[in-house]
Amino acid sequence: MSFQKMRNRQRSERYKDGAGIGQGAVMTAEAVEEIGVSRRARGLDRAFEILDYLRALRRPARPNEIAVGLDAPKSTTYELVNLLLKTGVLEHADKEGRVFLGRKLYFLGLAYQAQLDLTRECRAYLDELAETTRETSQLCMLDGDKYTVAMMREGVRPFRISSDVGERIPIPWTASGRLLVSHMSDEQILAFIPKEDFVLPSGATLAPSAFLAEVRQAREAGFFSFDTLADNFTHCFAAPVYRDGGVCAATLCLIAPREDGARNYARYREVLAAAARSLSEKISAAPTGFAKTGVA
Repeated sequence: MSFQKMRNRQRSERYKDGAGIGQGAVMTAEAVEEIGVSRRARGLDRAFEILDYLRALRRPARPNEIAVGLDAPKSTTYELVNLLLKTGVLEHADKEGRVFLGRKLYFLGLAYQAQLDLTRECRAYLDELAETTRETSQLCMLDGDKYTVAMMREGVRPFRISSDVGERIPIPWTASGRLLVSHMSDEQILAFIPKEDFVLPSGATLAPSAFLAEVRQAREAGFFSFDTLADNFTHCFAAPVYRDGGVCAATLCLIAPREDGARNYARYREVLAAAARSLSEKISAAPTGFAKTGVA
């Protein structure tokens, strides 16, 4: 008998004797084990919440701040932070007790990337788009119920006109967002996107019906572009990268100053759509394609 099963049997006998949850109460070893599994699963979920929180925060934080930000028990947060520090998943950032994502995550990312030729393929497409158009090119996809830039190649502009890689942005704020949810029904889209994400950076609210109409437009055209909602000077072009089944798993994008975007609209659209079709074909032929939330 394993040590764990022996402990479970002992606990079960204690509960039968009234030393556990009350006189006459009975809890089987299987029930005890199920509770243990459930607690470990919750702990694992909470650990990933800590990592996601620090990623979104983009700076070190104390465990107490993390607990408040997650609305989580402080004792549990401190315990998990200490475990993650021991494994190198988190690292101390200063002498004030702040922690941040550790180098082990970086090495895990390198290992993930090393087995994917598609990562290099994507970079090659971004390089070619940036060199051909002189504009910033991006590979974008969903991260949960948000949009994110997964890869980027800066254009030749002397100033930056794009989002940071990895930054999570509400889907309705982006041209790519219309394509990335285009395989869903209207009901699925409204259930998927948080209601507060329809509030734009300007403070105005985008009507869900207007967004759904633009999704249908993007689906039919296999392309979408608009003046960027997050600023007053750029235009975003987006073309879908499909995986098997016709699901838009990612987009290739160009971010251009509005005047240049208007002047070169037809050429940018043609170049971008051709690159997206070519990348879609390579992904369909590859042993692994884009997963639902990333390159995999």
